[in-house]
Amino acid sequence: MNKRFEDKVVIITGAGSGLGRATALQLAQEGARLALVDLNRASLDESKAVILQKSPEAEVLVVTADVSDVQAVQQYVKETVAAYGKIDGFFNNAGIEGKQNPTAEYGIDEFQKVVGINLNGVFYGMKYVLEVMKKQGFGAIVNTASVGGIRGVGNQTGYAASKHGVVGLTRNSGVEYGQYGISIKAIAPGAIMTPMVEASLKQIGGDQWEAAGQQFVSVNPMKRFGKPEEVAHLVAFLLSDEAAFINAVVIPIDGGQSYKY
Repeated sequence: MNKRFEDKVVIITGAGSGLGRATALQLAQEGARLALVDLNRASLDESKAVILQKSPEAEVLVVTADVSDVQAVQQYVKETVAAYGKIDGFFNNAGIEGKQNPTAEYGIDEFQKVVGINLNGVFYGMKYVLEVMKKQGFGAIVNTASVGGIRGVGNQTGYAASKHGVVGLTRNSGVEYGQYGISIKAIAPGAIMTPMVEASLKQIGGDQWEAAGQQFVSVNPMKRFGKPEEVAHLVAFLLSDEAAFINAVVIPIDGGQSYKY
């Protein structure tokens, strides 16, 4: 296994499941020292156990935090620096979909909750991680946007608004911080089979969610869901030194669906 992350420190939010866990597994195999952040302690402990099973030498710090809480974000950054002394990479990934509804029926509290986690949480993470990276003079950040951050999807007002916001944050901050040796980019995953997408399909199809899933990917040029590991490979590349000149961009990973007329 390529050891691109030997002695590198990476924070991953939303590390208890899905893309966060898959990326943590990938980076641990490549030698990264990890700080895993999630709201759900049990999921975090499970992620840590899975990582240590595959990479027994891995250093794994776990921090329970609500990313929509400024103080909790400051705390996970502070704990990472206290444990490891630096931050080389940040996968700013925690997010939720929220309840599906057209805009006029979309709940105000729901909107604020989704934006609080998906947009404010990404901003807080960048704000406090960038303070550290700017002092160091190096670092790489990958934010999780979505194809819902570059296209309208329907019934996802809070999600689409927040993910479009993540794209704006990424482009704007990439332009600001490139001069300090820091690259900032976003990924825009399409339908990747994670617990969040499974829950989304259950909102659409109930007990028939697997059939709804087949229907959902029938219009994808590749006729399938993506795998979390496929996203993890992309994130690992983007956080590595190999991708240092890739900055202020959003990279879709969706089988080509968002470019199909």
